[in-house]
This record gives sequence, C-alpha cells and structure tokens, in this order.
Amino acid sequence: MGMDIDSLVRVNKKELSEFEKIINYRFTDLRLLQKALIHSSYAFEQAQTGQDNQTLEFLGDAVLDLAVGHILFRKYPGMKEGELTRLRSALVNETHLANMAREIELGRFLCLGKGEDASNGRNKSSILSCGYEAVIGAIFEDTGYRTVVGIIEIFFLPDIEGKKEELLVADAKSRLQEILQEKYNEGPSYIVEAEEGPSHQKLFTIAARFHGAVLGRGTAGSKKEAEQRAAAAALQELQNGSE
Repeated sequence: MGMDIDSLVRVNKKELSEFEKIINYRFTDLRLLQKALIHSSYAFEQAQTGQDNQTLEFLGDAVLDLAVGHILFRKYPGMKEGELTRLRSALVNETHLANMAREIELGRFLCLGKGEDASNGRNKSSILSCGYEAVIGAIFEDTGYRTVVGIIEIFFLPDIEGKKEELLVADAKSRLQEILQEKYNEGPSYIVEAEEGPSHQKLFTIAARFHGAVLGRGTAGSKKEAEQRAAAAALQELQNGSE
C-alpha cells in the first residue's frame, strides 16, 4: 500500500507551508491542500484510487466560474453579457490557468507518477490548469466563498485589464460577422487601403467595409492583426451608434 493523505501531509509539511506562503493563504486543514496537489498518476501508482485531485478540480472549476463572473460583473457594470462571457472564458481557459499556475510555481509541489514526472508533467498545461483549479477548490472547501473570491481577485485582477483589450480585439472579427449576419444576412469585407514601410517592417491599414461604407479602420504589422483592429473599431462605432 502506498502513502495515504495523512502520511503525505507529515512528509511534505515543509513544502506545503512553503506553498502556503506563495499563495498567501494558510489552510485550517492541510489535507485539503495535499489532496489538491495529487495527480491521478501518483494516486494510481500508490494504489490510492480516488485519493487524487479530480473532485477538488471539479469544485474549483465551478468556484472559478462563479468568482471570476462575479468579479467581472462588479468591475464592468456596463459590459454586455456576451462580452462578459468571452472575457471570463479567456481568463479560465487551460492556457491562462496554466500560466497562473506557473506564476505560483505549482508544478514544483505536485505529486506525480514516475512516468508523468519523467515526461515533463510538471510543466504540462493540462496538469497545471487542473492542479490550479483543485487548489482553488481546496481553499473554497477550507474557508468558504468570501475568502476565496478575495484570493482569486488578487490573482486575476492584474490580468483582466491587459486581457480585456487583447481578448476583445482577437474576438472582434467573429463578433462583427455575427452582428451583421444576424441583421443583414451578410458579413463585412476587409480592404487593404495602404501599405507603408520597408518589406520587413510593413504597416497595413485595412478598412472593414459594409455596403460601400467604411465601418472602421485598423493599422498593424500584419494584415490579420489590422483586420482585427478594423473590426474592433467597427464594433465600437456600431455600439456608439446604438446607444
């Protein structure tokens, strides 16, 4: 038989308290934190089936959806539901959660099976994002909603501002397409209006046009990016027009 949670807590006491310092939260029940750090590959190897972080991950996933939704709802009272949804999914998707996990060095503290550890499991985005959700689930279970939302706010708020722009711009083309398609049954066209600068540093100016009118313009170093910016400008115009 492998090690149960209680023995792991005793063996890993030093690492667990180091991790608590990084996340700036002290657990009442350290077993919750320990469980959040156990990957299924480790539990399987130790013949401790069911003693891994998957149920805490399930809980943390729900808590993050609620807490991030709550934070965005308060921070952007004028934002429409569709945008809130998109912003939330960019913040809680695997890539972003894995990056957040790297910021708190989560990989170092995980209990992984030997094979998983040998194949760079400590840096795998899927393992890190699940571990991150499990830690959030463990904090919630240990303390309740108010504390966990405060912790999530500290981790997520600095990213929201930067993410908001990047995300809403990246999403602009598909949104403009949706809006026009819904209203007029056709989408916009993107016309290159100007190309400036030497070939290695070209700047493209692109107009998003619809029925002969320019809805918005964007300038960037690649056509794709300029189209996104033109679409973002067009959305801004449409929004201002409808208010």
